[in-house]
Amino acid sequence: MSFLEISHLEKSFGPLRVVKDFNLSVEKGEFVSLLGPSGCGKTTVLRMVAGFETPDTGSIHIEGKDVVRLGPNARKIGMVFQAYALFPNLTVSQNVAFGLKVAGVGKAETADRVREMLSLIGLPDLGDRYPFQMSGGQQQRVALARALAVRPRVLLLDEPLSALDAKIRVSLRSQIREIQQRLGITTIFVTHDQEEALSMSDRIVVMNGGIAEQVGTPFDIYNKPTTKFVANFVGTLNTFSADVTDAAAGRVSVGGTPVQLPAAVEPAKGDRIGLAFRPEALHLGRAIGREVTLPAVIRAVNFHGSVIRIEVEAAGTNVALDTFNRADTPPPQVGDAAEVSFSARDVIVLEY
Repeated sequence: MSFLEISHLEKSFGPLRVVKDFNLSVEKGEFVSLLGPSGCGKTTVLRMVAGFETPDTGSIHIEGKDVVRLGPNARKIGMVFQAYALFPNLTVSQNVAFGLKVAGVGKAETADRVREMLSLIGLPDLGDRYPFQMSGGQQQRVALARALAVRPRVLLLDEPLSALDAKIRVSLRSQIREIQQRLGITTIFVTHDQEEALSMSDRIVVMNGGIAEQVGTPFDIYNKPTTKFVANFVGTLNTFSADVTDAAAGRVSVGGTPVQLPAAVEPAKGDRIGLAFRPEALHLGRAIGREVTLPAVIRAVNFHGSVIRIEVEAAGTNVALDTFNRADTPPPQVGDAAEVSFSARDVIVLEY
């Protein structure tokens, strides 16, 4: 059995089933993100692990022991909330020490632990400040230190970065990941931000409608989606419509251009399927190793600094591709005739 084992978890609120037969095994020290849109059940799963909600059915084992019937204070779990939840009338040090005081830890050990945690989060000299005297990023780090001070078995993070501006979010997510790896603490992170999940996680659980659509590494979730929802939800996706000419041989046609897929496809001859691509899989112009080339017209050029996102119309479809910015090569102009190329091995086949 894994360090944290969630089996057949279900939860309803009235007639609404929010979580449906949810299963997840998390190894000790692993960082797992629950990723999905609002209302998909990810926070409800987190709250059931924390003990703030009771599942209708299912079990939650931590180190082999079922904790479903235990209260939150008996599970030895640390939790960081989206809204920080710091006590405004307590100093930073007092906030970090709060859980230790509740647990009956002695004063000397508490003082040592508070110093250790403030050093860990990079705020060793701000213990006497109050929350209102700190930035949002600093407050969130204090909330993290408070959760870690009690040395929890599992750390739960409920969209802790969503209230911060973009630059602070990027910096803080790196710090959280570094601290998690340094302590080797088992962590579940809830987010609706794909970039956060992809950059921080050992594995990602993509949730939709209360179920786990796919569980995998960031590489597999992005490059090898197993459902249409995952393919469309994670990252930008381009889709061409293709006519199947020989299903068993994997031969299809995109706008009259033949494409040989690496494997057979399900539909019979004459049916249509969707061929999906990430923007980086498409290349502007012909390129070695990209055996399929389609005529195209430039429809939009969006400058993003080091990367230029170019939108083209090809095979009757508007698609996007990314190219690196080069100071010696100006981007194409809207309305220019062009070509786009891709390799059939980069295709994600979807039901049409």
